[in-house]
Amino acid sequence: MACLSRHLRGHLVSALRQAAKAGDLHRIRRAGDVDDRLNALMATEWVVYSKDCLEHTHAVVRYLARYTRQIAISNARILAMGDHQVTLRYKDYRDRERHKQLVLDGEEFVRRFLLHVLPKGLMRVSHYGFLANRCRRRRLAQIRLALAVVETAPDADTAVGDLEPTYTCRHCGQPTLRVIGTLTPRRLTRGRPPNHKAQRY
Repeated sequence: MACLSRHLRGHLVSALRQAAKAGDLHRIRRAGDVDDRLNALMATEWVVYSKDCLEHTHAVVRYLARYTRQIAISNARILAMGDHQVTLRYKDYRDRERHKQLVLDGEEFVRRFLLHVLPKGLMRVSHYGFLANRCRRRRLAQIRLALAVVETAPDADTAVGDLEPTYTCRHCGQPTLRVIGTLTPRRLTRGRPPNHKAQRY
């Protein structure tokens, strides 16, 4: 980690020196301030965090889903609200991942929450390929047409109940497609279903 930390520190400080020579660091105006601050950065040990590469695609999807399909804080983590203060639960990774409580002023809570709100016009998720907004309707229609199947009629010598349904391939004409299962739309709900309470008759 020390080698990686010094490597990244050297690259960043070198880029800052080049930006200072080009006049891009407008907030530092006095001569000598750039060298003093960059020398202080070089004298400080940086902390670099790195982790193993994700080997499986489902791990990548699960990692990205936390940032694309969830809000900044869930309702379950908000424990109490009152007197212009908000009490929430968080996990302290520096203390063996123990759950602790944090009390924030209402304004500070809103400020931290708004840090996770994207600016106007910036899309959180951009679709590419056949799901892109520009061609999604046309591409999906072509895909549905390509996946259309025609059911073949059973032979007269075979009983209808004993015949496993097969479908003819629209390209080669052979009955090579076979139904192994049917997926129906299903909506997942978190927690208990809406009718979990016992009904009285």
